[in-house]
Amino acid sequence: MSQYQENRAKFSGKLLHPRYWLTWFGIGLLYLIVLLPYPIIYQLGKWLGLLSMRVMHKRKETAKQNLNLCFPSMTTTERDRLLRDNFISTGLAIFETGMAWFWSDKRLKKHTSIIGDEWIKQAHESGQGILLIGIHFLTLELGARILGMYHPGVGVYRPNDNAVMDYIQLKGRLKSNKYMLDRHNTKGMIRALKQGELLWYAPDHDYGRNNSVFVPLFAVDKAATTIGTRILVKLANPAIIPFTPKRETGGRYTVYVAEPLKNYPVDDDLLAAKFMNQAIEREILQAPEQYMWLHRRFKTRPNRDDKPLYTNEVQSD
Repeated sequence: MSQYQENRAKFSGKLLHPRYWLTWFGIGLLYLIVLLPYPIIYQLGKWLGLLSMRVMHKRKETAKQNLNLCFPSMTTTERDRLLRDNFISTGLAIFETGMAWFWSDKRLKKHTSIIGDEWIKQAHESGQGILLIGIHFLTLELGARILGMYHPGVGVYRPNDNAVMDYIQLKGRLKSNKYMLDRHNTKGMIRALKQGELLWYAPDHDYGRNNSVFVPLFAVDKAATTIGTRILVKLANPAIIPFTPKRETGGRYTVYVAEPLKNYPVDDDLLAAKFMNQAIEREILQAPEQYMWLHRRFKTRPNRDDKPLYTNEVQSD
C-alpha cells in the first residue's frame, strides 16, 4: 500500500468537520441497520428498492431503456417484472454494501459460499497473475469481500470526492484486499499482475470514447467498450477469470467463479472487446435482475452526431 493510500485509510480530525456530519449520520444509520437480523435487513432493502422505483424517475427510465435495448425479444410484462426485481436489488445493495464494510468474517461465512474457486487456486499455484473480471452486479461490493476472505487481492477503485465516504469505503475494502489502486493507474495494475497478484477489474461499463471501441453487447450492435482489458492481458499475461456474486433465496450469497477464459484475441482491439462482452453477457444472464441496469451503459454513441439512446441527454464525449 502506498503512503498516500495509507494516509487516506487513517482517521483524521478533518473528517469531523460540520460539512461531513450528514454523511456520518448516514454511515452510522447504515451501521446500525446491518447489525439487525438478516430477514429484517432484507425486508428493509426490498421496501427501499420499491420506494426508489417510485421516486427515482430518471434512473427508472435509464434502467427501463437498457432492458428494452438489451432484451427486445422479451415481452413487456417480462421486462416490467425484471425492472421491478432490479429496483428491489438496488435497495438491497445499499445494505449489502454495509454488510461488506461492517460485518465480521464470522457472520459473513454463515451466509456465504464460493463455487469454482479451484480455478483461482490453480492459477495461484502456477504463479500466474489473475485478472478477476468483476461485472457490476449490485452485489459486487459484498461479493468482493466474500472472495477476498479466501483470496485477498488488489482492488481497483475510484476515490470518492467526499472524504468521509472515501475513508469508509477504503477501510471497508481493505478488509478483503491487500491494497487498492486508482482505476487510472494502469502501470500499477500491470505491476501487480506481473507479481502474481489477483487484480479485480470491471470492463463492463461505458467509460467514454477515449480508449474504447464499439462492439456488440446483447442486442446493441455498437456499445462503447474499453480496450483496457486487452492492454492488461497483453502486457501481463494473467489468467482471466470472471466471477458472479449472486443473492440466493433464504439469505444466502454465492460467489460463482468461472473457468479461466481461453483463446483471448490479445492482438486485436475489436476482437478482444467483442470476446470480453460475450463473457460479460454470460455472467449477467446468471442473475440479470441483480445487474446494475441503472447505469447509462450506452451513453457514448459511435458517431458524435448520433441520436442519444436516453431521453433528455446530449451526446457523450
